[in-house]
Amino acid sequence: MKKSKLITAAICIALGAPSIAKAETFLNILTGGTSGVYYPLGVALSTIYEDTIPDVRTSVQSTKASVENLNLLQTERGEVAFADSAGRAWRGEAEAGFPKPLDKLRVLAAVYPNYLQVVARDGLDINSLADLAGKRVAVGAPKSGTELHARTIFAAAGLTYEDFAQVEYLSFAESVQLMKNRQLDASLISSGLGVAAIRDLSTSVDIKVLALPEDVLSNIEDAGYVTATLPGGTYDGNPDDITIIGVKNYLMSHSGVSDELAYEMVKQMFDNISNLRSAHSAAREISLETATEGLPLPLHPGAERFYKETGVLTE
Repeated sequence: MKKSKLITAAICIALGAPSIAKAETFLNILTGGTSGVYYPLGVALSTIYEDTIPDVRTSVQSTKASVENLNLLQTERGEVAFADSAGRAWRGEAEAGFPKPLDKLRVLAAVYPNYLQVVARDGLDINSLADLAGKRVAVGAPKSGTELHARTIFAAAGLTYEDFAQVEYLSFAESVQLMKNRQLDASLISSGLGVAAIRDLSTSVDIKVLALPEDVLSNIEDAGYVTATLPGGTYDGNPDDITIIGVKNYLMSHSGVSDELAYEMVKQMFDNISNLRSAHSAAREISLETATEGLPLPLHPGAERFYKETGVLTE
């Protein structure tokens, strides 16, 4: 028996193979539609993690974004995700798509804000949210974070879906295609600045992005919504700065992910932040200094350890 083990070990050495293989760790990265911002950033994270964390293999899943991502994390069908409805999920707001509190959720980092961008075809006399009454409007995919924000924003402006001539529940890409075909008049898109869907639309039809004034924001009680600026020139048809509304985005995980893995995911993201910024300009707003600000639920202990080591958090 002893001789047999020695022979087996010698064969493994000769073939350059280890006698005991280390198990791989699989990371499923939950993103959003391929024409949004979550997806390209998820692809960039996938490359970073596979290149820097030993024995990690990744997959990138295109989803309906925030609401679906958070529910998938709760059932541990993903390890890391982008989302902007984390506080509502933690509290268990049924009307937002979370019948029960999602108590397994943990934050890895506050990242960049989503911007609520209401884009309309030019030439339809649509100059404000009030002008959307009687128009054909897309409000985001069913049960998505975008659709949740659409209901919130329109309600704050004194509008309901019944005020529209037609309501479509569509992904960014689908709503843009219908606007190109002049089958829709406007769409609300919740994403980073310079999102591909709106840039694509502006190359085919004349557009305008509607201002979301501060009096609309004042009617929203959720602290996750903030005043933001859409810089002039972000899109064709958007020559001047306008006031819009932003909502905080988070990189999320769950309590079943080990502390060591969570630590490495956060560390490698910030160590390789230039790769994320190359993937999409929205990542320019990801900052170590703001990564722990205004969190609506607990940090993952692995992430907390990283922020303490870097001095972002103190004891």
